[in-house]
Amino acid sequence: MTTSSRLFIGTAGWSIPRASAEEFADEGTHLERYASRLSGAEINSSFYRPHAQAVYARWAASTPPAFRFAVKLPKAITHEQQLARAGPALDRFLEETAALGERRGPILVQLPPAFAFDARVVGRFLTLLRGRYDGPVVCEPRHATWASAAAEAMLVRHRVARVAADPARFAAAAEPGGWPGLVYYRLHGAPRVYWSRYEPHRLEAWAAALRRVGPDVTAWCIFDNTASGSALPNALELTQSLRRDG
Repeated sequence: MTTSSRLFIGTAGWSIPRASAEEFADEGTHLERYASRLSGAEINSSFYRPHAQAVYARWAASTPPAFRFAVKLPKAITHEQQLARAGPALDRFLEETAALGERRGPILVQLPPAFAFDARVVGRFLTLLRGRYDGPVVCEPRHATWASAAAEAMLVRHRVARVAADPARFAAAAEPGGWPGLVYYRLHGAPRVYWSRYEPHRLEAWAAALRRVGPDVTAWCIFDNTASGSALPNALELTQSLRRDG
């Protein structure tokens, strides 16, 4: 796979650091300028607070038709309620984000580091989610118990991909897992999480992995090393590397 309608590269959020400003047009909002160069973005603010449908609709209208947003599930569901009794909060989130229309990409379920795999709790939540939403879902577990065959089988059964993270919290987390129809790399920066800029050899390794993704698989690569402004140049570098392949 090279750059295509099934590959989305971007950052967590769409801020444009001053050091990267010359890479973008002068006119338009930050999102409009960002979306002129990159194919996707991850909405992390939804993790902390709800947004009105009008806000999501405005974001959708600010981007090209092929652009997609991944949207992070609220922490009220993942961290406070630990996936239990999630119906009302989930309904609200899905109703709000529906205003993205066709630009709504994967829902990201990031779990707390101490959240161990519990087949009963996870199974109930994923059944609840799939009863309400049929689109792409990706999960970022951060506890080693999620490396089990039981966890993998449950994710596959519910068509939920598992994030390939850097740095990985456990060995299996470095590679994509779960449902194979979606590949989602989430790169937080290393050695200093959220700060470090990835060197060219690291980017080329991920580019090579994305080239191996099958033509029927949707792939995402999101840079979350935003604290020092490194995410945006890394996303542009990866995009350029893949474009050189044709």
